Amino acid sequence: MLSFLGFSMVAVFMYLIMSKRLTPLVALMLIPILFGLIGGYANDLGTMMFEGVKAIAPTAIMIFFAILYFGLMIDTGLFEPLIGKILKLVKGDPLKIVVGTAVLSMMVALDGDGTTTYMITVSSLLPLYKRLRMNPLILAGVAMSSMGVMNMTPWGGASAMAMTSLKLDSSELFLPLIPVMGFGLLWVLVISFIFGKMERRRLGVIDIDAFREVASTAEMDAKIEFNYRRPKLVWFNLALTLILIVLLIMDVIPLMILFMVAFAIALLVNYPNIKEQQERISSHASNAVAVVSIVIAAGIFTGIMSGTKMIDAMATTLVSLIPEAMGQHLPVIVAFLSAPFTFFMSNNAFYFGVLPIIAQAAESYGISAAEIGRASILGQPVHVLSPLVAAAHLLIGMVGIEFSDLQRFLIKWALGTTTVMVIAALVLGVISL
Repeated sequence: MLSFLGFSMVAVFMYLIMSKRLTPLVALMLIPILFGLIGGYANDLGTMMFEGVKAIAPTAIMIFFAILYFGLMIDTGLFEPLIGKILKLVKGDPLKIVVGTAVLSMMVALDGDGTTTYMITVSSLLPLYKRLRMNPLILAGVAMSSMGVMNMTPWGGASAMAMTSLKLDSSELFLPLIPVMGFGLLWVLVISFIFGKMERRRLGVIDIDAFREVASTAEMDAKIEFNYRRPKLVWFNLALTLILIVLLIMDVIPLMILFMVAFAIALLVNYPNIKEQQERISSHASNAVAVVSIVIAAGIFTGIMSGTKMIDAMATTLVSLIPEAMGQHLPVIVAFLSAPFTFFMSNNAFYFGVLPIIAQAAESYGISAAEIGRASILGQPVHVLSPLVAAAHLLIGMVGIEFSDLQRFLIKWALGTTTVMVIAALVLGVISL
Protein backbone atom coordinates (compact mmCIF):
# COMPACT_ATOMS: atom_id res chain seq x y z
CA MET A 1 0.00 0.00 0.00
CA LEU A 2 2.76 2.43 0.95
CA SER A 3 4.67 1.63 -2.23
CA PHE A 4 1.55 2.18 -4.35
CA LEU A 5 0.98 5.50 -2.57
CA GLY A 6 4.54 6.59 -3.32
CA PHE A 7 4.43 5.71 -7.02
CA SER A 8 1.02 7.35 -7.34
CA MET A 9 2.31 10.53 -5.74
CA VAL A 10 5.32 10.70 -8.07
CA ALA A 11 3.15 10.02 -11.13
CA VAL A 12 0.60 12.70 -10.20
CA PHE A 13 3.36 15.18 -9.35
CA MET A 14 5.22 14.71 -12.64
CA TYR A 15 2.02 14.76 -14.70
CA LEU A 16 0.86 18.02 -13.17
CA ILE A 17 4.12 19.89 -13.66
CA MET A 18 4.94 18.46 -17.09
CA SER A 19 1.43 19.31 -18.35
CA LYS A 20 1.75 22.77 -16.73
CA ARG A 21 -1.46 22.29 -14.74
CA LEU A 22 0.44 23.26 -11.59
CA THR A 23 3.64 25.18 -11.09
CA PRO A 24 6.53 23.22 -9.55
CA LEU A 25 6.28 25.44 -6.44
CA VAL A 26 2.65 24.53 -5.77
CA ALA A 27 3.02 20.86 -6.77
CA LEU A 28 6.07 20.30 -4.54
CA MET A 29 4.14 21.46 -1.49
CA LEU A 30 0.54 20.37 -1.98
CA ILE A 31 0.86 16.99 -3.72
CA PRO A 32 2.97 15.30 -0.98
CA ILE A 33 0.72 16.80 1.72
CA LEU A 34 -2.35 15.38 -0.05
CA PHE A 35 -0.84 11.91 -0.34
CA GLY A 36 0.47 12.09 3.22
CA LEU A 37 -3.07 12.72 4.42
CA ILE A 38 -4.37 9.86 2.27
CA GLY A 39 -1.76 7.59 3.86
CA GLY A 40 -2.92 8.48 7.35
CA TYR A 41 0.10 10.53 8.43
CA ALA A 42 -1.79 13.70 9.35
CA ASN A 43 -0.33 13.88 12.88
CA ASP A 44 3.28 13.55 11.69
CA LEU A 45 3.25 15.67 8.53
CA GLY A 46 4.34 18.83 10.31
CA THR A 47 7.48 17.20 11.71
CA MET A 48 8.30 15.53 8.38
CA MET A 49 7.99 18.78 6.44
CA PHE A 50 10.02 20.70 8.98
CA GLU A 51 12.86 18.16 8.84
CA GLY A 52 12.86 18.30 5.04
CA VAL A 53 12.90 22.09 4.93
CA LYS A 54 15.57 22.27 7.63
CA ALA A 55 17.82 19.97 5.59
CA ILE A 56 17.46 22.09 2.46
CA ALA A 57 17.73 25.51 4.16
CA PRO A 58 21.54 25.97 3.81
CA THR A 59 21.30 25.22 0.09
CA ALA A 60 18.43 27.66 -0.34
CA ILE A 61 20.36 30.44 1.41
CA MET A 62 23.43 29.75 -0.70
CA ILE A 63 21.45 29.88 -3.95
CA PHE A 64 19.74 33.14 -2.92
CA PHE A 65 22.99 34.98 -2.36
CA ALA A 66 24.69 33.31 -5.33
CA ILE A 67 22.02 34.70 -7.66
CA LEU A 68 22.41 38.15 -6.10
CA TYR A 69 26.21 38.00 -6.36
CA PHE A 70 26.48 36.94 -9.99
CA GLY A 71 23.63 39.23 -10.97
CA LEU A 72 25.63 42.06 -9.44
CA MET A 73 28.74 41.01 -11.35
CA ILE A 74 26.81 41.11 -14.63
CA ASP A 75 25.52 44.57 -13.74
CA THR A 76 29.04 45.86 -13.13
CA GLY A 77 30.16 44.61 -16.55
CA LEU A 78 32.68 42.08 -15.21
CA PHE A 79 32.06 39.63 -18.05
CA GLU A 80 32.05 42.16 -20.90
CA PRO A 81 35.80 41.81 -21.66
CA LEU A 82 35.47 38.02 -21.72
CA ILE A 83 32.47 38.25 -24.02
CA GLY A 84 34.43 40.53 -26.33
CA LYS A 85 37.28 38.02 -26.52
CA ILE A 86 34.88 35.17 -27.21
CA LEU A 87 33.15 37.21 -29.92
CA LYS A 88 36.46 37.74 -31.68
CA LEU A 89 37.39 34.07 -31.34
CA VAL A 90 34.13 32.54 -32.55
CA LYS A 91 33.49 35.31 -35.11
CA GLY A 92 29.75 35.15 -34.62
CA ASP A 93 29.51 31.42 -35.41
CA PRO A 94 26.79 29.82 -33.23
CA LEU A 95 28.34 26.38 -33.77
CA LYS A 96 31.65 27.46 -32.22
CA ILE A 97 29.82 29.20 -29.38
CA VAL A 98 27.82 26.10 -28.42
CA VAL A 99 30.84 23.79 -28.60
CA GLY A 100 32.77 26.35 -26.56
CA THR A 101 29.94 26.29 -24.01
CA ALA A 102 30.40 22.54 -23.65
CA VAL A 103 34.17 22.81 -23.18
CA LEU A 104 33.86 25.64 -20.65
CA SER A 105 31.17 23.86 -18.61
CA MET A 106 33.20 20.63 -18.58
CA MET A 107 36.25 22.47 -17.26
CA VAL A 108 34.29 24.29 -14.58
CA ALA A 109 32.46 21.08 -13.63
CA LEU A 110 35.75 19.48 -12.60
CA ASP A 111 34.95 20.64 -9.08
CA GLY A 112 31.87 18.38 -9.22
CA ASP A 113 29.51 21.08 -7.99
CA GLY A 114 26.50 21.84 -10.18
CA THR A 115 25.84 25.18 -8.53
CA THR A 116 29.32 26.51 -9.28
CA THR A 117 29.27 25.09 -12.80
CA TYR A 118 25.97 26.69 -13.71
CA MET A 119 26.76 30.03 -12.11
CA ILE A 120 30.11 30.46 -13.84
CA THR A 121 29.04 29.08 -17.23
CA VAL A 122 25.78 31.01 -17.42
CA SER A 123 27.20 34.23 -15.99
CA SER A 124 30.00 34.15 -18.56
CA LEU A 125 27.97 33.21 -21.63
CA LEU A 126 24.35 34.29 -21.15
CA PRO A 127 25.02 37.90 -22.24
CA LEU A 128 26.66 36.53 -25.41
CA TYR A 129 23.69 34.26 -26.15
CA LYS A 130 21.36 37.21 -25.65
CA ARG A 131 23.38 39.46 -27.92
CA LEU A 132 23.30 36.93 -30.74
CA ARG A 133 19.67 35.96 -30.01
CA MET A 134 20.62 32.31 -29.55
CA ASN A 135 18.23 29.85 -27.88
CA PRO A 136 18.81 29.99 -24.10
CA LEU A 137 17.59 26.37 -23.81
CA ILE A 138 20.79 25.34 -25.60
CA LEU A 139 22.98 27.14 -23.07
CA ALA A 140 21.15 25.47 -20.17
CA GLY A 141 21.01 22.10 -21.92
CA VAL A 142 24.71 21.95 -22.76
CA ALA A 143 25.75 23.07 -19.27
CA MET A 144 23.44 20.49 -17.70
CA SER A 145 24.66 17.73 -20.03
CA SER A 146 28.26 18.40 -19.00
CA MET A 147 27.31 18.40 -15.35
CA GLY A 148 25.44 15.13 -15.78
CA VAL A 149 28.69 13.36 -16.63
CA MET A 150 30.99 15.25 -14.26
CA ASN A 151 28.59 14.62 -11.37
CA MET A 152 29.91 11.07 -11.39
CA THR A 153 33.15 12.17 -9.72
CA PRO A 154 33.50 11.22 -6.02
CA TRP A 155 33.66 14.87 -5.01
CA GLY A 156 30.48 15.44 -7.04
CA GLY A 157 28.51 13.34 -4.59
CA ALA A 158 27.03 10.33 -6.39
CA SER A 159 30.15 8.14 -6.39
CA ALA A 160 30.98 9.09 -2.82
CA MET A 161 27.49 8.10 -1.69
CA ALA A 162 27.69 4.79 -3.54
CA MET A 163 31.11 4.04 -2.06
CA THR A 164 29.89 4.88 1.43
CA SER A 165 26.67 2.86 1.26
CA LEU A 166 28.39 -0.20 -0.26
CA LYS A 167 31.64 0.18 1.76
CA LEU A 168 33.88 0.40 -1.32
CA ASP A 169 36.93 2.50 -2.10
CA SER A 170 37.58 4.62 -5.20
CA SER A 171 39.84 2.04 -6.83
CA GLU A 172 36.93 -0.41 -6.89
CA LEU A 173 34.16 1.91 -7.95
CA PHE A 174 35.32 5.20 -9.50
CA LEU A 175 38.61 4.51 -11.26
CA PRO A 176 37.12 1.94 -13.70
CA LEU A 177 34.49 4.54 -14.61
CA ILE A 178 36.97 7.19 -15.79
CA PRO A 179 37.16 5.94 -19.43
CA VAL A 180 33.38 5.52 -19.40
CA MET A 181 33.05 9.18 -18.38
CA GLY A 182 35.35 10.02 -21.29
CA PHE A 183 32.85 8.51 -23.71
CA GLY A 184 30.08 10.43 -21.95
CA LEU A 185 31.94 13.71 -22.44
CA LEU A 186 32.53 12.90 -26.12
CA TRP A 187 28.79 12.38 -26.48
CA VAL A 188 28.17 15.76 -24.85
CA LEU A 189 30.45 17.33 -27.48
CA VAL A 190 28.41 15.55 -30.16
CA ILE A 191 25.23 16.97 -28.63
CA SER A 192 26.70 20.48 -28.58
CA PHE A 193 27.80 20.10 -32.22
CA ILE A 194 24.25 19.12 -33.21
CA PHE A 195 22.76 22.03 -31.26
CA GLY A 196 25.33 24.39 -32.78
CA LYS A 197 24.49 23.26 -36.30
CA MET A 198 20.82 23.89 -35.57
CA GLU A 199 21.56 27.44 -34.42
CA ARG A 200 23.88 28.08 -37.35
CA ARG A 201 21.12 27.07 -39.77
CA ARG A 202 18.64 29.31 -37.93
CA LEU A 203 20.82 32.39 -37.44
CA GLY A 204 23.72 32.00 -39.84
CA VAL A 205 27.22 33.24 -39.04
CA ILE A 206 26.61 36.69 -37.62
CA ASP A 207 28.58 39.81 -38.53
CA ILE A 208 29.54 40.86 -35.03
CA ASP A 209 30.46 44.47 -35.88
CA ALA A 210 27.23 45.08 -37.79
CA PHE A 211 25.25 43.31 -35.12
CA ARG A 212 26.72 45.49 -32.40
CA GLU A 213 25.67 48.67 -34.19
CA VAL A 214 22.08 47.50 -34.60
CA ALA A 215 21.47 45.54 -31.42
CA SER A 216 23.53 47.09 -28.61
CA THR A 217 21.18 49.90 -27.65
CA ALA A 218 17.95 48.12 -28.50
CA GLU A 219 18.59 44.88 -26.63
CA MET A 220 21.26 45.39 -24.03
CA ASP A 221 20.08 48.73 -22.66
CA ALA A 222 16.74 47.14 -21.87
CA LYS A 223 18.43 44.47 -19.77
CA ILE A 224 21.07 46.35 -17.82
CA GLU A 225 21.31 50.07 -17.31
CA PHE A 226 24.77 51.23 -18.24
CA ASN A 227 24.67 53.65 -15.31
CA TYR A 228 25.50 50.66 -13.16
CA ARG A 229 28.60 49.59 -15.08
CA ARG A 230 31.81 49.78 -13.05
CA PRO A 231 34.65 49.46 -15.61
CA LYS A 232 37.18 50.98 -13.21
CA LEU A 233 36.49 48.20 -10.71
CA VAL A 234 36.72 45.30 -13.16
CA TRP A 235 40.03 44.05 -11.69
CA PHE A 236 38.68 44.20 -8.16
CA ASN A 237 35.54 42.32 -9.18
CA LEU A 238 37.59 39.75 -11.07
CA ALA A 239 39.89 39.19 -8.09
CA LEU A 240 36.92 38.88 -5.73
CA THR A 241 35.22 36.38 -8.02
CA LEU A 242 38.38 34.30 -8.47
CA ILE A 243 38.94 34.20 -4.70
CA LEU A 244 35.32 33.13 -4.27
CA ILE A 245 35.70 30.31 -6.83
CA VAL A 246 38.94 29.08 -5.25
CA LEU A 247 37.33 28.99 -1.82
CA LEU A 248 34.32 27.20 -3.29
CA ILE A 249 36.56 24.49 -4.71
CA MET A 250 38.66 24.23 -1.53
CA ASP A 251 35.46 23.84 0.50
CA VAL A 252 37.01 25.49 3.55
CA ILE A 253 33.98 27.64 4.41
CA PRO A 254 30.28 26.76 4.03
CA LEU A 255 29.06 27.87 0.61
CA MET A 256 26.20 29.97 1.94
CA ILE A 257 28.60 31.99 4.12
CA LEU A 258 30.99 32.51 1.19
CA PHE A 259 28.29 33.97 -1.02
CA MET A 260 26.78 36.08 1.74
CA VAL A 261 30.12 37.71 2.54
CA ALA A 262 31.18 38.05 -1.12
CA PHE A 263 27.89 39.71 -2.01
CA ALA A 264 28.17 42.16 0.89
CA ILE A 265 31.71 43.14 -0.12
CA ALA A 266 30.84 43.47 -3.81
CA LEU A 267 27.75 45.55 -3.10
CA LEU A 268 29.56 47.91 -0.74
CA VAL A 269 32.58 48.48 -3.00
CA ASN A 270 30.71 48.83 -6.30
CA TYR A 271 27.72 50.75 -5.00
CA PRO A 272 28.57 52.65 -1.80
CA ASN A 273 25.40 54.72 -2.13
CA ILE A 274 22.58 53.11 -0.13
CA LYS A 275 19.93 53.98 -2.72
CA GLU A 276 21.96 52.28 -5.47
CA GLN A 277 22.43 49.23 -3.25
CA GLN A 278 18.69 48.94 -2.73
CA GLU A 279 18.05 49.29 -6.47
CA ARG A 280 20.57 46.55 -7.34
CA ILE A 281 19.11 44.18 -4.75
CA SER A 282 15.57 44.87 -5.97
CA SER A 283 16.54 44.27 -9.60
CA HIS A 284 17.59 40.67 -8.84
CA ALA A 285 15.39 39.88 -5.83
CA SER A 286 12.40 38.63 -7.83
CA ASN A 287 14.54 36.10 -9.68
CA ALA A 288 16.24 34.94 -6.48
CA VAL A 289 12.97 34.56 -4.58
CA ALA A 290 11.38 32.59 -7.43
CA VAL A 291 14.21 30.07 -7.44
CA VAL A 292 14.71 29.78 -3.68
CA SER A 293 11.01 29.32 -2.99
CA ILE A 294 11.00 26.21 -5.21
CA VAL A 295 14.09 24.83 -3.47
CA ILE A 296 12.46 25.26 -0.06
CA ALA A 297 9.25 23.69 -1.35
CA ALA A 298 11.30 20.66 -2.47
CA GLY A 299 12.18 20.19 1.20
CA ILE A 300 8.52 19.45 1.92
CA PHE A 301 8.43 16.87 -0.88
CA THR A 302 11.58 15.04 0.22
CA GLY A 303 10.68 15.33 3.90
CA ILE A 304 7.35 13.58 3.41
CA MET A 305 8.82 10.99 1.03
CA SER A 306 11.47 10.07 3.61
CA GLY A 307 9.37 10.46 6.75
CA THR A 308 6.55 8.22 5.53
CA LYS A 309 9.08 5.59 4.34
CA MET A 310 7.51 5.72 0.88
CA ILE A 311 11.00 5.66 -0.64
CA ASP A 312 11.95 2.45 1.16
CA ALA A 313 8.70 0.76 0.13
CA MET A 314 9.13 1.83 -3.50
CA ALA A 315 12.67 0.43 -3.58
CA THR A 316 11.63 -2.92 -2.11
CA THR A 317 8.77 -3.22 -4.60
CA LEU A 318 10.92 -2.51 -7.63
CA VAL A 319 13.58 -5.01 -6.58
CA SER A 320 10.93 -7.68 -6.05
CA LEU A 321 9.57 -7.09 -9.56
CA ILE A 322 12.82 -8.14 -11.23
CA PRO A 323 12.21 -11.61 -12.78
CA GLU A 324 14.44 -14.44 -11.60
CA ALA A 325 15.69 -15.01 -15.15
CA MET A 326 16.86 -11.38 -15.33
CA GLY A 327 18.93 -11.63 -12.16
CA GLN A 328 22.19 -12.19 -14.04
CA HIS A 329 21.59 -8.94 -15.93
CA LEU A 330 21.18 -6.81 -12.80
CA PRO A 331 24.12 -4.46 -13.59
CA VAL A 332 22.55 -3.35 -16.87
CA ILE A 333 19.09 -3.16 -15.27
CA VAL A 334 20.45 -1.05 -12.43
CA ALA A 335 22.31 1.20 -14.87
CA PHE A 336 19.11 2.10 -16.67
CA LEU A 337 16.89 2.09 -13.57
CA SER A 338 19.23 4.53 -11.83
CA ALA A 339 18.09 7.21 -14.29
CA PRO A 340 14.40 7.29 -13.26
CA PHE A 341 15.23 6.42 -9.64
CA THR A 342 17.55 9.39 -9.17
CA PHE A 343 15.15 11.58 -11.15
CA PHE A 344 12.22 10.92 -8.82
CA MET A 345 14.20 10.96 -5.59
CA SER A 346 17.35 12.55 -4.23
CA ASN A 347 20.78 10.96 -4.59
CA ASN A 348 20.83 10.51 -0.82
CA ALA A 349 17.59 8.53 -0.88
CA PHE A 350 18.68 6.34 -3.79
CA TYR A 351 22.25 5.57 -2.76
CA PHE A 352 21.59 5.09 0.93
CA GLY A 353 18.08 3.64 0.74
CA VAL A 354 17.68 1.76 -2.55
CA LEU A 355 21.20 0.75 -3.62
CA PRO A 356 22.04 -1.44 -0.59
CA ILE A 357 18.83 -3.43 -1.17
CA ILE A 358 19.72 -4.02 -4.83
CA ALA A 359 23.33 -4.92 -3.99
CA GLN A 360 22.16 -7.46 -1.45
CA ALA A 361 19.84 -9.03 -4.04
CA ALA A 362 22.69 -9.12 -6.59
CA GLU A 363 24.92 -11.16 -4.25
CA SER A 364 22.68 -14.19 -4.73
CA TYR A 365 23.55 -14.10 -8.44
CA GLY A 366 27.29 -13.80 -7.83
CA ILE A 367 27.42 -10.12 -8.82
CA SER A 368 29.78 -7.97 -6.78
CA ALA A 369 28.71 -4.85 -4.93
CA ALA A 370 31.37 -2.89 -6.83
CA GLU A 371 29.78 -3.74 -10.16
CA ILE A 372 26.32 -2.74 -8.93
CA GLY A 373 27.81 0.47 -7.52
CA ARG A 374 29.44 1.36 -10.85
CA ALA A 375 26.19 0.67 -12.70
CA SER A 376 24.23 2.87 -10.30
CA ILE A 377 26.30 5.94 -11.21
CA LEU A 378 25.48 5.83 -14.93
CA GLY A 379 22.04 7.44 -14.54
CA GLN A 380 23.42 10.79 -13.34
CA PRO A 381 22.88 12.58 -16.71
CA VAL A 382 19.13 12.15 -16.12
CA HIS A 383 19.35 12.88 -12.39
CA VAL A 384 20.53 16.46 -12.99
CA LEU A 385 17.21 17.13 -14.78
CA SER A 386 15.20 16.31 -11.65
CA PRO A 387 13.10 19.08 -10.10
CA LEU A 388 14.47 17.88 -6.75
CA VAL A 389 18.01 19.04 -7.65
CA ALA A 390 18.55 22.49 -6.19
CA ALA A 391 21.22 23.48 -8.72
CA ALA A 392 18.77 22.86 -11.57
CA HIS A 393 16.47 25.55 -10.22
CA LEU A 394 19.40 27.93 -10.01
CA LEU A 395 20.19 27.19 -13.67
CA ILE A 396 16.71 27.86 -15.01
CA GLY A 397 16.43 30.95 -12.82
CA MET A 398 19.64 32.42 -14.21
CA VAL A 399 18.83 31.57 -17.83
CA GLY A 400 15.19 32.63 -17.51
CA ILE A 401 13.42 29.55 -18.87
CA GLU A 402 10.68 27.15 -17.71
CA PHE A 403 11.72 23.89 -16.04
CA SER A 404 9.25 21.85 -18.08
CA ASP A 405 10.57 23.35 -21.33
CA LEU A 406 14.13 22.38 -20.43
CA GLN A 407 13.09 18.86 -19.48
CA ARG A 408 11.24 18.31 -22.75
CA PHE A 409 14.15 19.76 -24.69
CA LEU A 410 16.90 17.74 -22.99
CA ILE A 411 15.44 14.46 -21.70
CA LYS A 412 16.09 12.40 -24.84
CA TRP A 413 19.67 13.65 -25.04
CA ALA A 414 20.23 12.89 -21.35
CA LEU A 415 18.92 9.36 -21.87
CA GLY A 416 21.29 9.15 -24.83
CA THR A 417 24.23 10.08 -22.59
CA THR A 418 23.32 7.33 -20.14
CA THR A 419 22.91 4.82 -22.99
CA VAL A 420 26.30 5.72 -24.49
CA MET A 421 28.00 5.27 -21.13
CA VAL A 422 26.23 1.95 -20.45
CA ILE A 423 27.39 0.64 -23.83
CA ALA A 424 30.92 1.88 -23.14
CA ALA A 425 30.88 0.25 -19.69
CA LEU A 426 29.81 -3.08 -21.23
CA VAL A 427 32.43 -2.92 -23.97
CA LEU A 428 35.20 -1.99 -21.51
CA GLY A 429 34.11 -4.67 -19.01
CA VAL A 430 33.28 -2.15 -16.30
CA ILE A 431 29.90 -3.85 -15.87
CA SER A 432 28.76 -7.20 -17.23
CA LEU A 433 25.77 -8.07 -19.36
